[in-house]
Amino acid sequence: MANITINGDTKAIDAPGDTSLLWAVRDLAGLTGTKYGCGVGLCGACTVHVDGRPERSCLLSLDDVAGKQVTTIEGLSEDGSHPVQVAWRDQNVPQCGFCQAGQIMQAAGFLEENPKPTDGEIKEAMEGNICRCGCYQRITAAVRQASTGS
Repeated sequence: MANITINGDTKAIDAPGDTSLLWAVRDLAGLTGTKYGCGVGLCGACTVHVDGRPERSCLLSLDDVAGKQVTTIEGLSEDGSHPVQVAWRDQNVPQCGFCQAGQIMQAAGFLEENPKPTDGEIKEAMEGNICRCGCYQRITAAVRQASTGS
């Protein structure tokens, strides 16, 4: 049994400490916005925040996040009003939508560290998140919009 804090709520997760955070979030906590992509931390579909920093949940265990704050896409904003979520809608970023939760979580964490990035910095920060549909120009535009508010 592990107690972890997800989206501000402490949850008792009935699983061994070496259970993947991704599967604990999706299957045991029922927060299915975090997606399984590659399982080896290369695609970014499973990105969540751990203590405010973007992390690949497929690479972390419950033991790794003990005593830390985990935020999933469901906890980024209850009503979808986070600036990155607003920009994603304004820029019509999603095509298939599969990678978008991970993309948004990566962008939100990046903008916390660098609130006024250049396009080059945006591309560098987002390059570890794969979009199978190739929506990279819209992703960059949305991150730019979220950073400027317009």
